[in-house]
Amino acid sequence: MPERLLDRDAVIAATQEAAALAFNSWRDGAAPDTKVWEKAKNNPVSDIDMEVDALLTDRLRGILPEAAWLSEETVDDAARLDARLLWLVDPIDGTRDYVRGRSGWCVSVALIADGQPAFAVMAAPAQGKFWVAATGEGVTCNGERLAGSIRQDFTGSRVPADDLPKLDHDLVNVTKPNSIAMRMTMVACDRADLVASLRWGNEWDIAAAHLVAQEAGAVVTDALGKPIVYNKREPLDFGLICCAPDIHDAAVERLAGRAAKLLRPSP
Repeated sequence: MPERLLDRDAVIAATQEAAALAFNSWRDGAAPDTKVWEKAKNNPVSDIDMEVDALLTDRLRGILPEAAWLSEETVDDAARLDARLLWLVDPIDGTRDYVRGRSGWCVSVALIADGQPAFAVMAAPAQGKFWVAATGEGVTCNGERLAGSIRQDFTGSRVPADDLPKLDHDLVNVTKPNSIAMRMTMVACDRADLVASLRWGNEWDIAAAHLVAQEAGAVVTDALGKPIVYNKREPLDFGLICCAPDIHDAAVERLAGRAAKLLRPSP
């Protein structure tokens, strides 16, 4: 199996190089030293997103040429659908934090094998953190093995959010980075118990963090509690639940009504 022959050190080095490139233009508390524009309303992108994407395309395709490619900043190639191996990359997840000089952004790299993440590397240089995960082998942060949240009681669960609605008054709000991948690492690092979203989201946003959280013991599904499969024709999923295993059922139940309303066809 080609992924078993993967040069993991080379993938780690490529991600570190990409993170250093991004960090070089990041400015703590200020706009970055780069051009920024909006791809769509409230969807910023910068020259550095594009430069990091180009660097990772070159490095990762050179490491494992047989793997197809999908990233946020690259035109999709339908040929990926015929490949069992896929590089799934977000060059900068949390660009909004990046361009505002906040630290809640990261570089995310995942190798997908048969629809599931097999190897993942994430770098958050503004926070000095670096994660490496492999299926069935666990996950480390800065070389230290992680064990995620083991919360059993849904009430009191720590949730990274700007504000919690009144329906969720029994939960505890903790600091929320813009990057959803970074929020998922909070569950992996036992700094949060639950990350939940009811928005349609792209596969590249969560693929690497999915494996990081899962290898730390978390459960990761869509907002309806269904497994997430990667490399779909439309690389989207409805929402996300990333949480301690014992509160997953309660999280699905809590979100069910809201999800149903959002998914209800327009009259």
